[in-house]
Amino acid sequence: MRLVKVDIQSRREVSRFIEFPFKLYPNHPFWTPALRSEMAGVFNHAHPFYKHSNADFFLAENEHQILGRIAVLQNKKYNAHHQTKTAFIYYFDAVEDSQVSTLLFEAAAEWAKKEQLNRLLGPKGFTRSSGVGVLVEGFEYLPAMGIAYNHPYYGALFEEFGFTKETDFLSGYMDYSHHLPERILEAGEKIKRRGNFWTKEFTNKSDFRKWIHVVEEVHSKAFANNPNYIPSTSEEFQMMATSMMQISKPGLIKLILKKDQVAGFIIAYPNVNRAIQTIKGNLWPFGWLKVLKEKNQTKLCDLNGLGLLPEYQGAGANLLLYSELEKTLRQSQFRQVELIQIDERNEKSKSDMENMGVTWHKRHRTFEYHL
Repeated sequence: MRLVKVDIQSRREVSRFIEFPFKLYPNHPFWTPALRSEMAGVFNHAHPFYKHSNADFFLAENEHQILGRIAVLQNKKYNAHHQTKTAFIYYFDAVEDSQVSTLLFEAAAEWAKKEQLNRLLGPKGFTRSSGVGVLVEGFEYLPAMGIAYNHPYYGALFEEFGFTKETDFLSGYMDYSHHLPERILEAGEKIKRRGNFWTKEFTNKSDFRKWIHVVEEVHSKAFANNPNYIPSTSEEFQMMATSMMQISKPGLIKLILKKDQVAGFIIAYPNVNRAIQTIKGNLWPFGWLKVLKEKNQTKLCDLNGLGLLPEYQGAGANLLLYSELEKTLRQSQFRQVELIQIDERNEKSKSDMENMGVTWHKRHRTFEYHL
């Protein structure tokens, strides 16, 4: 068995890295590949991540086949923001063999040491919107868009090497049949009237593009104090917003404003993973037609952004946010919404979601290893 550092200039080696999970999860009912265009992007140094940070990719293989893969990256903006010396690991996939995972984790550790870093953390990706963690509960459910699905043995491979739990991220469903108590809806309307709050909905992409810089600022302020927050450049946020706009639908993205100032936001989109499974992550030349069809017929919605600026948290505006969320769901095709990856350390959000009727179905765990 040997370790191979991927030459990102070699289309063959990049392809081998991208294709490996398809061999690890053949015809799996829940595993969903990343979009191939997205994967190709992280191997291209034109990606905005590489303007401030760096990464490498490794394969473990024997003479016959690939046995595992891993990416290791240094996000310098994350380290500067949190005052750490951390390397992220991402795109970890491997057969159930601790010798394979050990080879990959040791490669990541050596890479981090050469970069003068002292901790491995992950799985954690290239952008703020990348899903985090190893799935440790909820293997019987379809993943949310962009969120990892993996074999149940992955967590044990991390622990056998010496990784320990950093935190868990919880995801759960709110069913259409659940209704918020009338008192919360009434309170939301009162807060809207008394506080001069109003809701901005986006009916088309061009309208949303005008507000991207505002959404970026609000998103950063709302989450900057979270321990898992990753700062983004304007170019990175623009890339994330463009990706989101391609899959979302009118009415699923809302801003809560107080007079002319943004106070909060709701970001949701249809879950089209069944289509992505069918097209094997390849949108071109005709895969996008299947995605478009699924976008208009799926009954599952992913909620991957719900937040208020700190100055409005605890001032009752959260009730308005939740009542607007319920309206969004009632006015749509969906029968179930998944609230994605709530950090278990965020007791307030966790409690609010439970009060709204969310039941937790999935648990993703981030692991850390001190060098």
